[in-house]
Amino acid sequence: MMTSEISEKNVRQPVVAGSFYPADPKTLSSEIRIYLGNATSEDFGKKPMGLISPHAGYIYSGQVAAYAYKQVEGISYDAVIVIAPSHQAYFPGASVDRVASYRTPLGLVPVDTELSEQIIKESDRISHYPQAHAQEHSLEVQLPFLQEVLPEFKLVPVIMGDQDITNCEKIAEAISHVIKKRDILVVASSDLSHYHQYDEAKLLDQKVIDRINSYDPHGLGSDLSSHKNEACGGGPIMTAMLIGRHLGANRATVIHYANSGDVTGDYSGVVGYAAGVIYNDKATENSMQKSRKAGVDLGLNDDEKKLLHKIAKESIKSTLEKKPLPDYRIESGTLNELRGAFVSLHKQGMLRGCIGHIRSDKPLHETVKDMAAAAAFEDPRFPSLSRKEFDQVAIEISVLTPFRKITDINEIEVGKHGIYMVKGFYSGLLLPQVATEYGWDRITFLEHTCNKSGLRKDEWKEKDTEIYIFSADVF
Repeated sequence: MMTSEISEKNVRQPVVAGSFYPADPKTLSSEIRIYLGNATSEDFGKKPMGLISPHAGYIYSGQVAAYAYKQVEGISYDAVIVIAPSHQAYFPGASVDRVASYRTPLGLVPVDTELSEQIIKESDRISHYPQAHAQEHSLEVQLPFLQEVLPEFKLVPVIMGDQDITNCEKIAEAISHVIKKRDILVVASSDLSHYHQYDEAKLLDQKVIDRINSYDPHGLGSDLSSHKNEACGGGPIMTAMLIGRHLGANRATVIHYANSGDVTGDYSGVVGYAAGVIYNDKATENSMQKSRKAGVDLGLNDDEKKLLHKIAKESIKSTLEKKPLPDYRIESGTLNELRGAFVSLHKQGMLRGCIGHIRSDKPLHETVKDMAAAAAFEDPRFPSLSRKEFDQVAIEISVLTPFRKITDINEIEVGKHGIYMVKGFYSGLLLPQVATEYGWDRITFLEHTCNKSGLRKDEWKEKDTEIYIFSADVF
């Protein structure tokens, strides 16, 4: 009796069984099986590395969640890390629960206590806040689905308090470092927009979906911070995508979307739900490796390109050290041409900053100098580059050709052209290499440029939308 009492004290008991989902085991299992039976399984090549799943009551979001969990049915993993948002308490960073197991009506889910402790020790942004887990539903509602679709597994329960992109990056980096040699499934728990009219909700939710499908966690973070869209678990989604990127994922795909209005018929104030998968797509990986160099050759020789890279690097370094930039003697006529340019920074294969100047009103070497510092310290999607990161970033320079307005989209050549789009106060640009890297066709490229511009994905068709094309020498 004493052993049972002690063990139960270290078990997290269900708090929303009987409200968010059935408390009776047979009823719960049967309901999940019906949802799974209505969902379809997609072929992602290798088994998924991550899932995105909603966390509302099953009557509202259970069918959407089933589409995510259908993709891992019958697959074995060493452990499952569920990352969920906190609705009950605010705290810095993230919290990993230290209980021995979680109970649901379907039985006990053992916690991988060893892995949990390793993750806690890996970062000062990860700790244990008991109040974060005590009454939280967003993690709990994922467990019955996992119990139904997976063989025996161990759990790492993570609740996020602070969901800003910097926190997501640090937590993702810590978790990735710990699990890099293990076979782990990461589940991000999130609903989307809350209590908007049906049509407005769909527009808001599509912006989140577009960022997921573009594998753009930083863009999602920027949108959320500027209230362009909504996702109560935006932090978990970004963190799961960043973990996936660290471990080799190159695609994220939303496979099903619905909102509460689709279930209740009440369209006056709905909540959005999406099911997504994070994975490594070999076809995308191979096409990226085999794809030809994007852009065009503008005649810059190797020495000129090396000098521009040196100027970009020194510009960032001197800003970090608060020292003046070395005085370069620029004798090259090409580097003194008035040119626009972008400077992109990448860290471990992920974008770490990108800023450009599209007007040809400065000498090229000055544009590169200014844009390098801006990419490192002024891109609103990222925190300022730290001294520790300086040696870890790769610099890519894109020297632009003049922009040309078009009226026929057939003039756009994927791999050669970038797109700049303007409609009213909205504008956005994607460089030529972006479409090549992601394997987009012309229409997909246009749709993603709309998304970058803050427009609906089909607004490139509108008469008052101006489309410009340009190319770039990328090195």
